[in-house]
Formats: sequence, C-alpha cells, structure tokens
Amino acid sequence: MAESVAVICEQLIKAVNVMMDAESSQRYRLEALKFCEEFKEQCPFCVPCGLQLADKSQSPVVRHFGLQILEHVIKFRWNTMPQQEKVQLKNCAMGLLSNGTHFILEEESHIKDALSRIIVEMIKREWPQQWPDMLKELEDLSKLGESQTELVMLILLRLAEDVITFQTLPSQRRKDIQHTLTQNMDSILSFLLTILQLNVDEYRRLKSDPSQELKARAHSRVGVATLNTLAGYIDWVALVHITNEQCRLMEILCLLLSETELQLEAAECLLIAVSRKGKLEDRKPLMVLFNDVAMHYILSANCCGPEGCVGSHVEVEVPGNLNKFMEAFLAFTTHPSQFLRSSTQLTWGTLFRHEVLSKHPVIVEVTSKYMRATMTNLVKTGFPSKSDSPSCEYSLVDFDNDEDFNTFFNSFRAQQGEVVRIACKIIPLEAFQMAGEWLQYQVKSPIDVGPTMSKTAEGLCSILSPSVVQWDAMTFFMESIVGQLLKTLEKEKVPVDQGIELLQAMLSYETRDPLILSCVLTNVSSLFPFVTYRPHFLPQVLHKVRPLCPAPVLQCAAPRTRAVKNVRRHACSSIIKMCRDYPQFILPCFDMLYCHVKKLFSNELLLTQMEKCALMEALVLISNQFKDYEKQKAFLEELMAPVVVRWLSEEMGQTLLNPVSFLAFVGADQVMNDSNIEDQTGINRSRISFCVYTILGVVKRARWPADVEEAKAGGFLVGYTPSGNPIYRNPCAPQVLALLPNLLALIRTHNSLFLPEHMARLSETFARAYDVMDVEKNVVLGLPQPVLEIYDSPVYKTSLERMQGFFCTLYDNCFHILGHAGPSLNQDFYTIEGLAEQLVSSVLINLDHVPDHRLRAMLHILSQLVVSCPQEYYDSLLCPLLGHLFAYMLQVSKAQFTWEEEVCGEKQVTQEMLEEELLRLVTRELLDLLSESHHYRQEDMMATDSTQASTVTPTYPTDELTELGKCLIKHEDIYMTFLTISFNCLCWKDTSNCQRTASQVCWTLLKQIVGGNLLPEAVTWFYTSVLKGLQVHGQHEGCSAALTLLAFLIYEALRPRYSELRVVMTHIPNIQLEALDQFDQRLLNPATQKAGEKKRKEQFKKLIAGTVGKPLGQQFRKEVHIRNLPSLFKKVKPEVNRDILETSESPALVSLFSPLQDDI
Repeated sequence: MAESVAVICEQLIKAVNVMMDAESSQRYRLEALKFCEEFKEQCPFCVPCGLQLADKSQSPVVRHFGLQILEHVIKFRWNTMPQQEKVQLKNCAMGLLSNGTHFILEEESHIKDALSRIIVEMIKREWPQQWPDMLKELEDLSKLGESQTELVMLILLRLAEDVITFQTLPSQRRKDIQHTLTQNMDSILSFLLTILQLNVDEYRRLKSDPSQELKARAHSRVGVATLNTLAGYIDWVALVHITNEQCRLMEILCLLLSETELQLEAAECLLIAVSRKGKLEDRKPLMVLFNDVAMHYILSANCCGPEGCVGSHVEVEVPGNLNKFMEAFLAFTTHPSQFLRSSTQLTWGTLFRHEVLSKHPVIVEVTSKYMRATMTNLVKTGFPSKSDSPSCEYSLVDFDNDEDFNTFFNSFRAQQGEVVRIACKIIPLEAFQMAGEWLQYQVKSPIDVGPTMSKTAEGLCSILSPSVVQWDAMTFFMESIVGQLLKTLEKEKVPVDQGIELLQAMLSYETRDPLILSCVLTNVSSLFPFVTYRPHFLPQVLHKVRPLCPAPVLQCAAPRTRAVKNVRRHACSSIIKMCRDYPQFILPCFDMLYCHVKKLFSNELLLTQMEKCALMEALVLISNQFKDYEKQKAFLEELMAPVVVRWLSEEMGQTLLNPVSFLAFVGADQVMNDSNIEDQTGINRSRISFCVYTILGVVKRARWPADVEEAKAGGFLVGYTPSGNPIYRNPCAPQVLALLPNLLALIRTHNSLFLPEHMARLSETFARAYDVMDVEKNVVLGLPQPVLEIYDSPVYKTSLERMQGFFCTLYDNCFHILGHAGPSLNQDFYTIEGLAEQLVSSVLINLDHVPDHRLRAMLHILSQLVVSCPQEYYDSLLCPLLGHLFAYMLQVSKAQFTWEEEVCGEKQVTQEMLEEELLRLVTRELLDLLSESHHYRQEDMMATDSTQASTVTPTYPTDELTELGKCLIKHEDIYMTFLTISFNCLCWKDTSNCQRTASQVCWTLLKQIVGGNLLPEAVTWFYTSVLKGLQVHGQHEGCSAALTLLAFLIYEALRPRYSELRVVMTHIPNIQLEALDQFDQRLLNPATQKAGEKKRKEQFKKLIAGTVGKPLGQQFRKEVHIRNLPSLFKKVKPEVNRDILETSESPALVSLFSPLQDDI
C-alpha cells in the first residue's frame, strides 16, 4: 500500500505542477485536471495521499491540493466511512494543526485557510454529540505556539460564519451547533479575550527590541486573528456578553486603538458592537464609550465614534463631554476623503432628528458648524484624475475612475441635501442667512473658467470649471434651505426682505455662460415664493425666466450644445412650474406674457418646438384661472389656430395618411448630401412635431375649476352621472376632437412604417432611423450615462440621430395624447362614434412588425386610458380594444419567449441582451395593463425582485375584481386569453413577472371559473404551468412561495373533481406516493381531515419539492450531505390528564367534600 501511495502521490504532484504552470498547454492542463478529479472521486487511497501531499516539506501548491483532498473526503465520504477511519482522520488533522505548518509569518495564508476548513467540516458533522471535547482540544492546541493559536482563531471564525452568517448546514445540525455555541459563549469569549490579552502584552513588550522583531510580529499577527474572530461573534452573541463586567470588552478594544498594527481590527469590532440592533435599554451600557478615556482613544485613532448608541425613543442621559465628541465628529465631516465625509451623514441625520438631542445647546451650536462644513462639501472636487484638491489623493484609493466618483458624489450630495433640510428645522433663519451670504459672494466673484474651459465657445465654462462647481453647490444649498424654511417658519416670521434682496440679486445678475445661467434660473425658481409677498416683482421674474434670455450665446443657431439646450429647457420648466403652482398669482400678468409669446412665435426659427409648446402650456395653465368656459374656449381657439390650420390642411392630411408620402415629407427616404434638402425636411419634421406637441400640451393642461360651484358658475358643468358624480366639459374639447382623426391617421401610418416594403424605402443615411437611441439603450441595459463631457457636444451630432429623435418623440407623444384624452375630455372623448373601431384600426394595426421598444410605450400609456374610462363605456370601448390587444400579445409572447443559445460576437451579444431586456420590459408593461384591467391592487405587495427577498410569507391573492374585470370575464374569448397569458407568464424568464403574476393575477382570474365545468385538459394545463414555473423560478424564495401557494390553491380546489391532477403529481421527481395518497385521502374526505391549513401547506410543499429547479451555477454541483446526530433536545411526552379526585395523592382534598364534612 505504501508503494502504491508513493506512486500515486508522484503522479498527483506532477499533475498539480502542470495545472499551475503558466507555460502548460490547455490540453495538458485539462488532462491533469481530469486526472486529479478522477482521483478524488474514485481512489481509495485519498486519505493517505492527502496526508502525504499536505506534509510541510512539499511546495505550497502541492500542500494545498493535499488539504483539498482531505476536505473532499470529509465532505463526500464521511457518511460512509467506518468510525475507526473517522477517528484516525480526525487525529491526523489535529496533528497537522500541531506540527504540520511553518512559522506563523512564513506560512501561506491559503494553507492556513485550507487547514481550518478541514477541522470545521468535521465539527459540522460531529460536534457536540460525537466530539464533546472539541473546545478543550482547541484550547490545548493554542498553548503550543503562535501558529497553532492563529489556526484556532481561524477555525472558530469559520465555524461562526458557516453556522450563523451563511447557514450552510441542515436545520437540525445548525440548531445543535448554535445552541452549544451559545451555551459555551462565556467560556469562548473569555478564551478569546485571554488570548488577545496575552499576545498584545507580549507584542508591547517585544516591539521595542529590534532583536525580537519577528517574535513581536508573530504576537501581533495572533492579535489580529483574534480580533477578526471576535468580530465574527460580536455581531450575533447576546448583548449581555458584550456589556458584562462593566463593558470590559469595549474597554480592551478602546485601548487597542492606540496600537497601529491592531487599531483597524479593533475599530471594526467597536463598530459592529455599537451597530447592534436591539432594545435601547439593553444598549445603554455602550454609552461608556462617551467617557473621557474612551473618547481619547477613539478620537486619537481617528476612528468612528459611538454614533450607534444614539436612539430616538428613550430617555437620554446626555454625556457631559458631548461637545468634545461633536467637535471630533465634525472633523471627520471636514476630512479630505469624500468617502469618509459621506460616512458621517447618517449620524448627523440621526442627531438632528432626535427629539431630545436636537434641542440640546451643544447640538444647536454644532448645527451651524455642520452647515458651514456642508457648504464646502457640496463643491464637487476630488476627481481621481485631477490634482486640484486634497481629496484627489484619497479618491485614487476609493474610486476606479472619474465616472465612478461622479456617480458617488451625486448620491453623496443627495444625502447632504436631506440632512441640510433636517438641520434647517433647528436653525432656519441662520441657515438662510448662510445661504444668502454664499449667494451674494458668488454674485460678486468674477467667473473663473479654469483650465477645463468650454470647447465650443471661448471664455465659457465647462461642467468642471471652478465657477460652475461653486455656483452649482451654492444653488443646491439654497434650494434645500429655502424649501424647508418656508415649511418650518410661520408666515409672519418668514424673512421676506432678505429673500427679496437675494431675488433682486439674481434678477440683476447678467451672464452669457449657459451653465451659470442655469444655476441663476434655479435660484430664481427657489426664491419665487417670496414674490407672493411682493407682487410688484412678478414682471421682472417672468422677464428673467422667459425661454429666450438676453445672453447672446443662447441665441446661437443650431446645432446648440447640450448646455445651451439645457438652460433653455430649464427656463421653460421654470415658467411652467410657476404657472402650475401659482396660477392665480400670475393671472394679472397673463396679457403681458401672452403678448411676449406672440412676439417670440413670429420668428419660426427663434424657438424650438418644445420651447414653443412649453410657453403655450404655461399660458393654458394660467387660462384655467379664467373660470369661464366661453372665455377660455375662445383663448384656446386663438392659441391653437395656427396648429389647426396646418394640421387640417390638405397637404398634411395626405402626408399623414400615406406612409410613402410621410417618409418623403420628413426626408427619411433621401440620402442627405445636400444641406438644402436637410433644411427643408427638417422644417417639415419640426412642423409636425409642433402640432403634436401643441395638442399634447393643451390636452394635458386645460382643465375645469376644481370647485363644483365655480365650475357650475363658469359653464363647465353639463350634468351628473346616475351615481351623482358631476360631468364636466373641457374648453379644449372642440379643437382637440377636430384634430383627432389626423392624429389617429399618423399613428396608423407610423405603425405601417415598420412593414418590410416601407422599411426598404429608408435611404442609406436613415437605415437605422427606427433603432433604439443610444441614450435609451443605455437606460435599458443599465449602463452609466457619460455625464462629464457631454455639455460641450451638440445634442444631435448627425442627421441619423436627429431622425431617430424625431420618430421616437413623435411616436411617444401621439400615445401620450391618447392617454391624456380620456381624463381630460371625459365623455366628449368616450362618446366619439366608432371610437373603438378607430383605435383598433390605428393603434393596433400592423403590431406584428412594431419593435418592442415601441410596444412598450404604447402599452404603458394605454393603461392610462383603461384607468380613466368611465364604467358605462367598458363594453363599447375597452372590451374590443383590450380583446384585440391581448390576443395579439398572446401570440407574440409565445413566439418571442423561446430563446435559443448560439455563439455570437460581442456586438451580437449586446444586441441580444438589449432585445431580451426590452422583451422583459414589454411583458411587465403588459402585466401592468392586465392587472389594471382586472383587480384592485393590494396595499402590501410582495417584493417584485425575488433576488432581494428574505423570508417570504405568501399572502392570499385578492378575489375581488374591478368592475372592468367583471365586464371582461363575461366575454369568454377575452377571458381565456387573459388566463392563458397569465399562466404562460409563470414560465417566462423573468422572476419579477412570475412572482407578481402568481401572487396577484392567476388565482384571481381562475377563481371565477373553478366551480364551473372545465375541460380536464385545461385543468391539467393550468396546474402544469404552475409546476413549470417552479422548475424555472423555484430557486428564488419569493417566486417559490407565490407559486407553491398558487399550486396549493389549485390542487385543493380542483383535485376532488379532476383525478388528472394526481396523474400530474405522480410525474414529479422523487415524490413519495404514500405521502401523496395520504394527502389526497384527507383532501377527498374532509371529515377525516384534522391537520390545520399551515400543516397542509407544509405537506404539499414537500410533495412538490421535486419540481423546484436549480440555478445554472448549481446544476452540476455535487451535493454535500450532512447527517443529523441524535437531537440535543429530547421531547418530553406530556402526562395523560388524570382526575385529581381519583388520585391517591390528594386524600385531603377528597375528604374535604365527603358527606361527613357537612357539619362543618
């Protein structure tokens, strides 16, 4: 045997060296790997070979492989090994711990890790029942030297991780081990602290002696290992173990903060301890960290403080040295590291929210200092590619690149904004004064373009110019302060004069830089509420925010840079926001604003179509305050007159009706070499866009008065529904309804553009005009947007991008108009003759050729139409519309969710990922529409992302259908289509769809017909679909819970009448037929059923467990089986109830009621 082992070991050593040799060919490496794997699976000499290879005389890679062999034996052969061999392997493993390793500083870390894994695998199988002295053996082992002590620490840490953190054990074994660990926790922690104290003392004694450097480092290494092990236990042990002996553990950890080699691990232990959840009364002893000695060590080590000790609903004893703590914590907030600054925000928020501490003088004082620090922290500096700030050096360590830093900083700024708003409640006036001072400082400071000036115009700033980052930070600070100030202070205490002064500073500030001008507009918008106290400033404000500002840079011809486009769009948004929030206040300036708009509209090229429509939306919002139907109708007729003339012209009508004419009109069939052709077709596109934008803006913004009496007086109220709800008329209805036929013609033509014959008409320049735009593609794929260098680039660089933007925006806006038409026009829209047929023949035409990214928009917006439709129009409109739509989507889903695996290039892979993700998004929109159509939403939904679900308890789906749902199920063809889509969805490769459908839709629909006469084939198909869903998604806990409940409901409801379901159950892998028979017997004979519903569900879950599929990463993984040992907890059988009067143990009680005692 010895010779055979030696020969095999030589072969294994060669094989390992071949695998690890970088110069080995792939073929030899694969052969060597195959030999090693076959050896581990088949050879009977694994243990002796593993021990020989693990000898410390071998090379590290060979030793590691030898230890892997031993671990493999324990994992996969332990259950079949004789007891004697188990004992022998255990003794040999302990021998390796004793003398099988090199000196602690010389031994490889992966060797130590492999050794600890071997011991832990044995512990998981034998302790405590078969190995009661394990802890004592480890304690004895630690006395042999530093190497062995470190190995013991690694063993205890891995054991805690496997049992508590990762829970890689069967339930019973995990309970046994955890219970025993808990029982012995006092001794374990005492052992760890003793080891820590001994090695730290030795380290301190030897570190100053150069001749003892190696010995000192060895003790330091043991100290680090012990602290890491403590960190693994502090996270879950009872708090009493952490706080006993007057928080001795905390005291030791604080003292270790003074040791450079140990302070990081000690700080981690402290952080875990103060971050523990639990009752605040139990955590109160941790306040010892606020005493002067502990604070000295914590702050001198630049470590995070005991912020976790702060609670919000307990009587707080404020420490006397709170001021010292706050000053130190403020120092962390001003540290050059942006990441460290962000780590303090949660604590600041907790302090400022605290009912008691937020009113303490120390906190009030430090709030002001925090505000000052935040003013610096909001400035975006510290890019890892630059060296213009002390933060840059730290960012090189914390972030991979500038994009990574930019993403982090945006999140960090949002955190600061939230804390600033909370802090503003404490010192509102002082905070506003700070913001005002900062604004005035920026107004007086000259613009510093810096080295990163704009590439398109000399003297203009880029997004990273010093002045821009300062203005941007100040603007964010002002916005956060003003919004909270107005909510916090009473009206008479608002600092109106100071606010108006700042607003005047912004109104009088002139700049030609679009990035800074955008900040000015934001400040004007933030300070606008002060104008309500001084109405005479309103005309100046409106003059400032009009979309065409005096700055010459904003009047440049296209192509404008993104910065210019953004500031013009910002101006549009600002004026819409003001008109939306303060329409009654702005109403006196309506005529002035209307005249100005007319003047701007006189030059067709002065404004973009979106900017024109934004101004029109603002006017419509103000016109809602006329509260006079005829007056508002006349205004809207005048406003929309140019659009009506153009939209209803004969030329436009022919263009919108004919796909060929439409392509020629917009220039999509022409090769763009001649700029004159581009100019003319560009004007054509802009005119179509303007018409559609205008219709959308009017439909979205025109409304009747909210007050019924005002609506009645103004002529908006035309009657009441049978249920008593008022019926209003919209003043825009006559104009919009006249334009609707051509709009539907445009939608019909747009859908027809995807037909092959019309796709072929696209010129070479615009062959990809219908593709997904790059921006949308990045959003779908979850790719980060390039946000740092885009402000100098034109919005659309090429003719193709302009054409793509035109088609995408036009298609979306057409459907947005339909989505808003229902709630806006009410009965004027729904009573259009033949509306359903018109929508089906336009919106739903040629869907076979419409790409997914267009279908997604259509489905999303149609849900608005469904939700807003009055009940009396369900039969005439929604039934035919949804019937056609869902019949088509059923065909599409069946065809598209059959994916084939094939080898693709990188571009093909990206395209495939895009198409796959778009398909998921389309089906989610489809499910949203289906859910809106049928049942009421549950208030507490199960999580839609099953990958983030923890312990999921499935809830019964609601059985209540909406009125629309009740109407739709009366149509058998529509109802069966809904059922088919819902149950098909369970097998689609989308966990979100599966879980939501299983928990909310399937049973709600199926419940309506379970009492009827269903075909056995249909019942079988429903049930099989659920089991297939378990096979695909069962590894996700959320999906598994929802699907299991659905299968249980179907089986219980239909099994008594359909024996075919039992046949399906018999095909489930590894099902126990006896258990199935017992379950069926109880189900078919309810009178004999004694088990409660929870127990029945558990039994059913075990029956169908074989259907649950494994994720791809685990399908070919060899399973590890750990047998249960005799239970530590013996169940005591309860004694049979006996009549206390019949027992001989209580004669006194019997005699008390005897007849002889009647005389008492």
